[in-house]
Amino acid sequence: MRRCPLIIAGFVTLICGVTSLPAYGQKPIEIVADLTEAPRKIYHAEVDLPVTPGPLTLTTPRWIPGTHRPTGTVSDITGVVFTIDGKPIEWRRDDVDMYEFHVNVPAGASTLHAHLDCIVTARLSQKMAVLEWEKLLLYPAGKPVRDIPIQPSLKVPPGWGVGTALQPQDAATWPVPPNGATTRFSATNVEQLEDSPIITGQYFREFPLAPTITPKHYIDVVSDEPADANLRPSVLAAINNLVREADALYTSHHYNVYHFLLTLSDVAGGEGLEHGQSSDNGVGEKGFADDSHQLAESDLLSHEFTHSWNGKYRRPAGLYQPDFATPQQGALLWVYEGMTQYLGNVLAARSGLKSQAQYRDMLAMSAAQLDYRPGRDWRSTEDTAIAASVLRGGNPAWSNWRRGQDYYQEGELLWLDADTLIRSKTANKKSLDDFQRIFLAKGGNTGPLIVTYTFEELVQDLNQVMPYDWAAFLRERVDRIHPRGDLTGIEQGGYKLVYTDTPSASERTLEAVSSRRGGSPDCWFSIGLRIGADGLISDVRWNGPADKARLAPGEKVLAVNGKVYSPDVLREAIRDAKGNTEPIRLIVQADVFVSNAEIDYHDGERYPMLQRVEGTPAYLDDITRPLTTQEKAPASAKAAGEGR
Repeated sequence: MRRCPLIIAGFVTLICGVTSLPAYGQKPIEIVADLTEAPRKIYHAEVDLPVTPGPLTLTTPRWIPGTHRPTGTVSDITGVVFTIDGKPIEWRRDDVDMYEFHVNVPAGASTLHAHLDCIVTARLSQKMAVLEWEKLLLYPAGKPVRDIPIQPSLKVPPGWGVGTALQPQDAATWPVPPNGATTRFSATNVEQLEDSPIITGQYFREFPLAPTITPKHYIDVVSDEPADANLRPSVLAAINNLVREADALYTSHHYNVYHFLLTLSDVAGGEGLEHGQSSDNGVGEKGFADDSHQLAESDLLSHEFTHSWNGKYRRPAGLYQPDFATPQQGALLWVYEGMTQYLGNVLAARSGLKSQAQYRDMLAMSAAQLDYRPGRDWRSTEDTAIAASVLRGGNPAWSNWRRGQDYYQEGELLWLDADTLIRSKTANKKSLDDFQRIFLAKGGNTGPLIVTYTFEELVQDLNQVMPYDWAAFLRERVDRIHPRGDLTGIEQGGYKLVYTDTPSASERTLEAVSSRRGGSPDCWFSIGLRIGADGLISDVRWNGPADKARLAPGEKVLAVNGKVYSPDVLREAIRDAKGNTEPIRLIVQADVFVSNAEIDYHDGERYPMLQRVEGTPAYLDDITRPLTTQEKAPASAKAAGEGR
């Protein structure tokens, strides 16, 4: 299908080959987001909407891009008051669509003012706040959101710095506005505003990245403690490398500027959400404070950055809708998320956010989890994608049998399989990198742009790299039932998945960090339990030893072999049972009842790792080798990028 984008007001919108011009001839909505009461967990908004007399339906977003389910926060929106010339007018919520508000605009009125508050329960603390615009947006229903112009402004607590890809009209006061000042941003449209989150905090730093790469890149950091915002030189060096490696891999950019938005907080952390010109990344307070903590977060920035190309620029046709009310269709999430999972981990290794050995260790753990996923017996990878909106955020109980968002890790193995297949059949002269430069670089460098695709186009682009029956390759792995994980890519890459009685170096690192937080033992591949430091069982592997002993999620192990439960006591019991016939004896509490259980297991501890197969090409090592020359860690933060 012919694609002919138009560049209007500094950005491009292209959907399925049809170009749509944002209605900048209209008077824009004006919205002032007031975060000055963020420490009290309340946001406010003042919205002025251009109107004409008669019935009007306004709405707030429901289906938020990137969340893959209806996560709009209408239930938290309160204090809604509509006025015209300062006089209140009546409104009524729609009887069916709870996100819609109906008003009747009287004769002679041209502007409707709306005040609303939002009760915010996550992603903020006493020292920082995150604004995803669905919390405050209000706009006419039934229109494509890319055609609704809007002028955003922002108020934050005195002294707080601001990170966002939105462009302030007065750059001289940026990124720390004067106390009490309102920052006015350049006009955009509702689709782009929703895609432009804001972080703000008392302890704020902004670091320019990779100055030789155009367009400009930054990482904006807010933290609960002042020292945490000053990222380590080695971390900054790796993030600089990430920008360079992505530039070399994708060979195009579809944004005018890019901001990594990073919150470091044990209160406000726990997020990873992609946007076209930025990414919202939330980790614990010490998430990047040292190498041990960094390992668990090593692919977060690279994953969300990759989404700017795969997910925002290139998006499955069913996952793009012209408004935020129409349900999204998840059938190709194993590309949107699965390929991003693969590329994010590869880029993390190439840039130095993790080492090649750590990449292999983490891949082993992920592959083993999929290989020990009994739900594969009945549910395909495709179905985990189609059902994403009901699987996300599910209860962990029996999740291995139900399956969850497996399209992430399943997709990672699938695209590793494709990458190593291409390398093996072309004597390592071509790879999946060549596919990215076709699939993710169409149109060259542009501003924000959406180009949707179908399964058929995916196959066509793969065939440009290497002729093959890619349709059958993908359908076999995605649509069919496979009781075991796709380990072919690992094996074609020169390694094999094995289990040993000692954890890999990376698993020991992760376990050490987890233990300091009261973490749990890894006994999933032995007795088949996910169990916390307090003995609470969160999941039981279907048809595994613990399942056969009739244990269930929600129960609590009180004692093991006559000793009060602890992670070390359970590990000792698993080791002692190896090679003998005595079961592992437990005392278990279920609700208000206590009972005995016996686990008949005698193979000792089992931990996954990748073992090199000598005499075979080590494509896995080639895949994670940098495309550019990595920068050595500088002696100071200034050498990696001076912060503000």
